[in-house]
Amino acid sequence: MRAERPPFLAGGFLKRLGLSSRLLFLTVLFLMVAEVLIYVPSIANFRLTWLNDRLAAAQIAALVLDAAPDQNPSGELEMRILSGVGAKAIAIRGGGRRSLLATGDMPAEVAKTVDLRNVTWARSIRDAFELMLDPPAHPVRVIGSGMGVEFVEMLLDVRPLRNAMLVYSRNILLVSLFISGLTAGLLYLALQWAIVRPVRRLTGNIAEFSKQPEDASRVIRPSERTDEIGLAEQALARMETALAEELRQKRRLAELGLAVSKINHELRNMLTTAQLLTDRLDHVNDERVQRIAPRLVSTLGRAIAFCEATLAYGRATERLPQRRTIPLSPLVDDLAHLTELAPGQGIAFVREVPEGLAVDADPDQLSRILVNLVRNAVQALSRAGSFEGAPRVTVAARREGGEVVIDVKDNGPGIPERIRSGLFAPFQGSVGKGGTGLGLAITAELVQLHGGRISLAEGETGTCFRVVIPDRRTA
Repeated sequence: MRAERPPFLAGGFLKRLGLSSRLLFLTVLFLMVAEVLIYVPSIANFRLTWLNDRLAAAQIAALVLDAAPDQNPSGELEMRILSGVGAKAIAIRGGGRRSLLATGDMPAEVAKTVDLRNVTWARSIRDAFELMLDPPAHPVRVIGSGMGVEFVEMLLDVRPLRNAMLVYSRNILLVSLFISGLTAGLLYLALQWAIVRPVRRLTGNIAEFSKQPEDASRVIRPSERTDEIGLAEQALARMETALAEELRQKRRLAELGLAVSKINHELRNMLTTAQLLTDRLDHVNDERVQRIAPRLVSTLGRAIAFCEATLAYGRATERLPQRRTIPLSPLVDDLAHLTELAPGQGIAFVREVPEGLAVDADPDQLSRILVNLVRNAVQALSRAGSFEGAPRVTVAARREGGEVVIDVKDNGPGIPERIRSGLFAPFQGSVGKGGTGLGLAITAELVQLHGGRISLAEGETGTCFRVVIPDRRTA
């Protein structure tokens, strides 16, 4: 059975802390790590300095004794000198002479030899921690060089050195704790004022705004800061303003859509009744009635069609396309009869689709796309006529890499510049009178469901809608 890690090691400890507490904890931790990195070489240097000081004191004491008029110092004086230095014995060699000071009880064994003439930092650090953690039971032989001498050697009891190192370590620890606490506290206050409070203001505003996003009074008011926090406040203010406006607009549109649906429902019933009554005018033998009746019937028919299209657009949700590879030519051939929508206009239908060209699409939805575009072209030609030559509608298709490009063109007067920007928006893409402006919006939605795109081709005579249907990705 796998053992679970303690919450601290698993990150649970930090996760339970707030942002301010995390910053405080991490600051203290990093400062202590820095103090440890400082302490390690400093304790090694403390040991070396202590030993060098003892060597210098031993050398001075030996030289003073050599220079004294009385060349035979008493044993009591030697003991006092050795005791002051803290050594069992001192030996100096230089100028062809050798001096030795020693106590009567010389140790029989030496724990180790420390040569201060050739010291590396790694060795010094290791010896320092060995001395503190595992002090030797016997004196240590210390060798070094001094002023005008070749050789200085002494036997030293390292217990005073270890005690001094422990006191030094304790002082370093206390100073480190004080500095870490002071620095962490100041940094905590600075971060609390400069970062944590503004971040809490941002998160608090987001929480408040989410409760009622349509309320413009809940939009955050950016401060005058120019740093990243200030930029975040400005970006949040822009986002909340846009979102609030968008939600208010959608709510108004939803309310309007519900009202329009109710109005359209009742209006369609009234228009249907009016159409039935108008049909009876055909049997009235009055020249003025016979002249007005067709126009009245046509107007009522367009009004009913507009109501039905509006209700259908507000209610229907297009299903996802059931795509499969199908030949394009039969679908295009079925569009030829749409020219009959404008009888007597002589509109020709031209098909430029290579035999064998296949498209990866939903056949029903692709048929609706092409029907809408061809019907719009026929209506435009019947209304405004052709720009040059006989009126015609052309459907051309070709394959370009992994997609099929379909162009539906006519040689009419083209699309006015004033409505091109909203050509595929609902209720905005109608050119002629009586149009609902929903045909191109529905067409664009069907194309997008296929992952394709529809656009108004530039540089063409008349109008050319370009539909691009990509193949499905195999990956």
